[in-house]
Amino acid sequence: MHFFSLKGTQDGNGEADGGEESNEQEVIVIQDTGFTVKIQAPGTEPFDLQVSPQEMVQEIHQVLMDREDTCHRTCFSLQLDGNVLDNFAELKSIEGLQEGSVLKVVEEPYTVREARIHVRHIRDLLKSLDPSDAYNGVDCNSLSFLSIFTDGDLGETGKRKKKGSEMEQIDCTPPEHILPGSKERPLVPLQPQNKDWKPMQCLKVLTMSGWNPPPGNRKMHGDLMYLYIVTVEERHVSVTASTRGFYLNQSTTYTFNPKPANPSFLSHSLVELLSQISPAFKKNFTALQKKRVQRHPFERIATPFQVYSWTAPQVDHAMDCVRAEDAYTSRLGYEEHIPGQTRDWNEELQTTRELPRKNLPERLLRERAIFKVHSDFAAAATRGAMAVIDGNVMAINPGEETRMQMFIWNNIFFSLGFDVRDHYRELGGDAAAHAAPTNDLNGVRAYSGVDVEGLYTLGTVVVDYRGYRVTAQSIIPGILEREQEQSVIYGSIDFGKTVVSHGKYLELLEKTSRPLKIQRHSVLNEKNDTVELCSSVECKGIIGNDGRHYILDLLRTFPPDLNFLPVDGVELSPECQRLGFPRQHRHRLACLRQELIEAFVEHRFVLLLCKNSSKPTTNGPVDPTATQNGECKGPLEGKELEESIPGLAQAKELAETLVAEDGSSIDPKSREVVLNACKAVGSISDTAFDIRFNPDIFSPGVRFPEESADDIQKQKQLLKDAAAFLVSCQVPTLVKDCLDHSALPMDGASLTEALHQRGINVRYLGTVLEFMEKTPAKAQLEHIYRIGITELITRCAKHIFKTYLQGVELSALSAAVSHFLNCFLSSFPDAVAHLPPDELVSRRKNRKRRNRVPGGGDNTAWASLTPSELWKNIASEAQSYYHFTLQCESVDQVVEKFGLQKITLLREISVKTGIQILIKEYNFDSRHKPAFTEEDILNIFPVVKHVNPKATDAFHFFQSGQAKVQQGFLKEGCELINEALNLFNNVYGAMHVEICSCLRLLARLNYILGDHPEALSNQQKAVLMSERVLGIEHPNTIQEYMHLALYCFANNQLSTALKLLYRARYLMLLICGEDHPEMALLDSNIGLVLHGVMEYDLSLRFLENALTINTKYHGPRSLKVALSHHLVARVYESKAEFRSALQHEKEGYTIYKNQMGEAHEKTKESSEYLKYLTQQAVALQRTMNEIYKNGSNASIMPLKFTAPSMATILDQLNIINGIIFIPLSPKDLENLKAEVQRRQQLQELGKSEEPAEDRSLELEDKIPID
Repeated sequence: MHFFSLKGTQDGNGEADGGEESNEQEVIVIQDTGFTVKIQAPGTEPFDLQVSPQEMVQEIHQVLMDREDTCHRTCFSLQLDGNVLDNFAELKSIEGLQEGSVLKVVEEPYTVREARIHVRHIRDLLKSLDPSDAYNGVDCNSLSFLSIFTDGDLGETGKRKKKGSEMEQIDCTPPEHILPGSKERPLVPLQPQNKDWKPMQCLKVLTMSGWNPPPGNRKMHGDLMYLYIVTVEERHVSVTASTRGFYLNQSTTYTFNPKPANPSFLSHSLVELLSQISPAFKKNFTALQKKRVQRHPFERIATPFQVYSWTAPQVDHAMDCVRAEDAYTSRLGYEEHIPGQTRDWNEELQTTRELPRKNLPERLLRERAIFKVHSDFAAAATRGAMAVIDGNVMAINPGEETRMQMFIWNNIFFSLGFDVRDHYRELGGDAAAHAAPTNDLNGVRAYSGVDVEGLYTLGTVVVDYRGYRVTAQSIIPGILEREQEQSVIYGSIDFGKTVVSHGKYLELLEKTSRPLKIQRHSVLNEKNDTVELCSSVECKGIIGNDGRHYILDLLRTFPPDLNFLPVDGVELSPECQRLGFPRQHRHRLACLRQELIEAFVEHRFVLLLCKNSSKPTTNGPVDPTATQNGECKGPLEGKELEESIPGLAQAKELAETLVAEDGSSIDPKSREVVLNACKAVGSISDTAFDIRFNPDIFSPGVRFPEESADDIQKQKQLLKDAAAFLVSCQVPTLVKDCLDHSALPMDGASLTEALHQRGINVRYLGTVLEFMEKTPAKAQLEHIYRIGITELITRCAKHIFKTYLQGVELSALSAAVSHFLNCFLSSFPDAVAHLPPDELVSRRKNRKRRNRVPGGGDNTAWASLTPSELWKNIASEAQSYYHFTLQCESVDQVVEKFGLQKITLLREISVKTGIQILIKEYNFDSRHKPAFTEEDILNIFPVVKHVNPKATDAFHFFQSGQAKVQQGFLKEGCELINEALNLFNNVYGAMHVEICSCLRLLARLNYILGDHPEALSNQQKAVLMSERVLGIEHPNTIQEYMHLALYCFANNQLSTALKLLYRARYLMLLICGEDHPEMALLDSNIGLVLHGVMEYDLSLRFLENALTINTKYHGPRSLKVALSHHLVARVYESKAEFRSALQHEKEGYTIYKNQMGEAHEKTKESSEYLKYLTQQAVALQRTMNEIYKNGSNASIMPLKFTAPSMATILDQLNIINGIIFIPLSPKDLENLKAEVQRRQQLQELGKSEEPAEDRSLELEDKIPID
């Protein structure tokens, strides 16, 4: 992948230099220059609209449906000189359309479909400020609260025009629960009240009338459907939607009279009609639309995947015609928007993969199509899975017992995660059947990541809902008509007894084998014939009726994890045995993660380089015992080696290609060395470095031919080494990263992510925690240990909750969930369950019809659960699954022993299981009544896992931008990141996690380059996006709030900066509590801002807390602690308490002197400041003595009490936030600016030759890229 220089493309003129034409073309296509057209709509003034040549006509439609003055129109065409434009045409293909063309909006006659779309759109406009869709997790709506803390928009449009100091009117005192040391953890502030959500009522009721559908004779008069409406003024009207528009008819609730009323107010748009008959509607609708368009677009754009909120307020349930209709027509995948009713998901998923990808515009188009279909598929699969469990879908094998049923809905195949027909009996039964879908999904993820042309995987989504695991898959054409035996032409359907292979599949899979590190190998089938495979035996190849080569059942794509797979007669390496491995696991499908395989191969490669570089001359075999079992000699070794070997990646390429496969290109001597080295690191080829795994090793039922016995031994050893590498290298690396704070998890999800990034499965959580307990620096890992224990406990509770829920019938669901939470979290010792009242329990239990739907259990066993029993189960689950001993019999013991927070436990269990609870204050600690009642359980959501398709080109730009920034080329970095942002938007649309990190980095660069308003605007987008896409209290959102606060401060918006910091602190207290290294940074920020607004006492509370936490987590001699002392000293100086100030500054000075030496500028600065403080103290003392001696008529020298200047506070803020660690003097800054300008001029002159003495700006250590 080469990067094109972006000359001539940035300013959008697209005139590339001749020589670079071909490269340039690729980027220019995206940035084609826009032009302006005039839009003329009935009843409004003509207005200008900026459009781009790639847009479709349809996109102009969307814009008009969103604009305040034209939003009430949906059924119109656009005409240019009397010709109707085709909705799906690109603008550049339309003849005569150019700068300044006039497009007329022409009202078109309605059809039933158009009338429905119109009503749905009006309903969306009426509910546009209503958060209920976000609470209900519908239509990709999600919550955002930033605007409450910033008083609307921060940009130019904001309500705040006044700049300057807002010192006078700020009240800086935070609520009590945010102050350091507060033990109270309220839940209600999580969702502050938004005054915009108090809905302005436009209508009381808008529903479909009971007179639908129109009878035949009325159809022939053009009636499409009837609506029933009650206005705010209590006027009840019946409206006809006809081909010509909407009018009042004379029907009432009980008599049908479709004749037009007099006057009938016939209008093309429902809004125009309602505005004429209801003054309140007219007034409120206008106000509502004004508000709607004032909101930041990121508050209302749909997210690509649904985000669910675990808390919600009690929302009044309002009548809503569209939702009601959706529920009953079940709106299969939005069929009203597309011809052909249901979507052929498989066809769409595979066709998008087949799109061409030769150049950038093609790749963008392809990735955009893949991403779009994928998010649609995930949404449809989730709806289907819920419908299946809720009993709304008929099984395709209704005669079988519930757990064996399979379903088809909307062209998606659904199966339940149970061991049907003893398929997994050998592998662990139901536990294996539960693990298989996620393993399979990881396989699908891996193969679609490699993206080999001609090899197809199924669309796969795994949904956990109400205790059931449902796998949703797209359907291979023709598979339902054939028996499985006939269709499978590659692989095995009985775990390796009968195995077949196929040339075409081998050829396709061979292409994936290198990136996925899978070894091509032979197995024996039932007739003892040798069959060659390039995947595990379960992986099946089926050619669909569409002629495509599909692979499915990818659950063993990655090799088995021997630490959790006891095999007779197999000895693991000593370091694994020391830790008590191999351990018995629930099932035999435990695999290593792809990340681990990558890390292991990388590690082996480093060893190979060392062997080659350390013994280039020896002819004797390299001593392979040096690193026998893949253990790192120290957790550092791998990392340092990588850093000490320049260009590891290039070297790797080199080693892989350096050698022709037969080794002909090397002279014999070095060939010997390579051969021995390759052997020692377990490479499959003697002459090149190439490690691959055979995924069938240790699979029960798989047999290998005699001749490969030697190879199989090697493979077994490789697996043992990989297992050893995980526990002896990756676990220590993780702990080391936590100690030096390069890994900073704040909650369960971010801890899991940290484990996964290093290739550690969560089943190792117990091992990781035990490793931390034994670490000498255990005190500095307390925060991680606490998060780990919380995660372990909530995961055990989740396992128990899953089976607990499966037996609960629908009418008892909220009672069962609240009872479980009481047993889990409430101090009330005898939580009693409320069974549904008798009138709901049918007397005649018909034994035969029991359990016809998966979610239809009817036992009441759940009601007998007690808190002590639940905690016993949790402890035994921790022992058997994680091999970790809890020794706690109640929630209060756990909280006491490990310092956990109940509110955090509640959040973790709710997020993991999909529970949504009422937002109010829960009294967990009452011993007299339970914390939860069934009224507190509002909903239960699915937990969805799916593949995330990537925008590869955009990501490459982003990475090279990051690299540039780290080398100090800020301007170029900025351009690349901007380009990446364009490409991300092109593929993902406006909302996506990766766009969020792009915006954050961009804001940081804007800030460093001195463009504060731009930094503010980009960071505001990053915060909104993080809230919407990741969640309002996700650790990433907390970080984004902190960055935004800094930029607000720099823009002089002090009270906003404080509000944002207080919000971040509240969220952090909620998700992990006060004792966390990141809290020190947050409190230093708060303390500095408070110092700036002269709230000294308050400032000290936060800064002293930061000092305590820094000392605990960074050690008393760390430079961070020195800086903390200095910040505290400065506040004492402002209070004129010089003795305390001196005390703290001395501490700081000592640290600097010991760490940096006398001569270092930090030490000198500190010593200067000490001298100054001493002078001030002496002067103060003199004055006091003078007063004592001469009484009130003393001549007092005025003391200089200085309020700190904003500039100095900002400098300190920058230092602690790592923006520029070394405070540059104004002179340095001037030089820096001059340097950047000189670069730009050089670029403009096209001189790329840099003067030799010009080192790339020395910013490397100063701009950490987060």
